Amino acid sequence: MNAQLANWDDLRVFLAVARTGSLSGAARSLGVNHSTVFRRIAGLEEMLGVRLFERMPTGYVLTPAGVETLGIVERIEENVATLDRTVTGQDLRLSGTVRITATDMLALWLLPAHLEKFRAAYPRIEVGIAVGNQTLDLSRRETDIALRIGNTPPETLVGRRVGQLRFAVYGAPEYCATHTDPDLATHSWIGLDGGHAALTRPFAQLLPGVRPAIRSNSVACTVQLAKAGLGLAVLPCVIAEQKPDLIRVAELPDTFALDLWLLTHEDLRHTARIRAVLDFLTPALAESLKKCTKGPEI
Repeated sequence: MNAQLANWDDLRVFLAVARTGSLSGAARSLGVNHSTVFRRIAGLEEMLGVRLFERMPTGYVLTPAGVETLGIVERIEENVATLDRTVTGQDLRLSGTVRITATDMLALWLLPAHLEKFRAAYPRIEVGIAVGNQTLDLSRRETDIALRIGNTPPETLVGRRVGQLRFAVYGAPEYCATHTDPDLATHSWIGLDGGHAALTRPFAQLLPGVRPAIRSNSVACTVQLAKAGLGLAVLPCVIAEQKPDLIRVAELPDTFALDLWLLTHEDLRHTARIRAVLDFLTPALAESLKKCTKGPEI
């Protein structure tokens, strides 16, 4: 590679195309248009004097030279990310941007009220929220803080256990009025897909043989489906208790409880603005979780 001729923006575009296998996928991941990606790749290949991709009907496939280039550029990416984290970790200013990633249900119903108070306390810190169930990479600075659910957080991250998410069975009042059988196995169920194994596994143990009539990959969507009266659903109490159009039908055993974590990369833990967010949100979220009382187990 002629390193003098390649700049980091071009290399980021190269990485995006290599990872997504298409110009459109790279454009979406980078937040730019299709023509920009095409122009960057063409310019990079011209500067390096080598073809990096084969243009196939199924997408962009790395050439042997592209494969070799990918290994080099990934090492560069890792070094750039390390530099970024190291420098950011020494930032003592209570200003700038802090990016938080959270699942849809947490971003919609748990974070907003707390972020309003945080902004009042720290008006110079701008908060960005990435909503989704996908895992963003903190080591590459795709996000600064991750609000994650699970009892085994990644060992590469540091942070704080906020508390436990308790779950119970909920349904719409209209559904519950017309479906009064106390045997949960006789009801229609709204379930989650395999991406939520921490909940689907205990559900299968609790009600073996019961198959949900409808599934979603989103807890937020499951809440809406339950509100529409399509059946019963296993929902986090801290969210469902906010909904007057949902009623708690049954309690669930502790196997359904999941820890809630606020996590960041070790290199960023001493950055003032990131510590401010962690210090503020940890007790605020913990208090929200405590408000959800747990009844007797079934």
